Amino acid sequence: MPNDINAAASGQFLIGGDLPVNRLGFGAMRITGDGIWGDPKDIAEAKRTLKRVPELGIDLIDTADSYGPYVSEDLIADVLHPYKNLVIATKGALTRHGPNIWQVVGRPEYLRQAVLMSLRRLKIERIDLWQLHRIDPRVPQDEQFQVIADMRREGLIRHVGLSEVSVAEIKAAQKFFPVTTVQNQYNLVDRKSEAVLDFAEANDIGFIPWAPLASGNLARPGSALTSIAEKLGATPGQVALAWLLKRSKVMLPIPGTGSVKHLEENTAAASLKLSDEDFAALDTEARRAA
Repeated sequence: MPNDINAAASGQFLIGGDLPVNRLGFGAMRITGDGIWGDPKDIAEAKRTLKRVPELGIDLIDTADSYGPYVSEDLIADVLHPYKNLVIATKGALTRHGPNIWQVVGRPEYLRQAVLMSLRRLKIERIDLWQLHRIDPRVPQDEQFQVIADMRREGLIRHVGLSEVSVAEIKAAQKFFPVTTVQNQYNLVDRKSEAVLDFAEANDIGFIPWAPLASGNLARPGSALTSIAEKLGATPGQVALAWLLKRSKVMLPIPGTGSVKHLEENTAAASLKLSDEDFAALDTEARRAA
């Protein structure tokens, strides 16, 4: 792995128009145990991975209070606090009752508690980017959006993002606060959020695709993905990340891992440039697969 890999090669994006980050970030979900539950199997390697993140020019770390739960935020604070030129984005609204079990709770008092506890765990006084992990369908949207607006006005939150939302839901939230990021599942083969991505691009909203490395059958031998990867001397995962970065100027991929080697491999994708022809070939084949 070359020593000069750096996320800065992915270019920059201004969250909310005033918070610059390199477009290739780090997702901190995988520094937890199986089922995103409990401590990671190799906690020393997880800590080494976190320490390596800023060394590679990554300055956007995406986490959530539900990862562990709490494990990811605690490890980030343990390894990286005080944060130097780092944006720690976290999320709230999902509760945990066991491995791979997620339950949304959007009651205003719970969302406020989530923010206050994330502040304590991360050892900060204001969260640069706090994201509503899911809109709770059992609680009126306006009540959820209002408490977030209140916390932003109080200075507990700098910028607000939403996760797994539609264009209509973004517009509804914008009546209460500026929506600066949207985090929806999106990758080469999962294109359900194309309309949301187009809206985000038109409105300069950062689009954070989760599960960015998923490629399904495109990773099979002889596919456009593997053929282009071989031609470029890259891995299919690196090509998938390079495709996302080329897809839109507002795209902020956050590939996650608990391994230093995998982190470095992902970050090298920042320097990988796809030709227009390769981008189109991947797009065509991926749309057919989707």
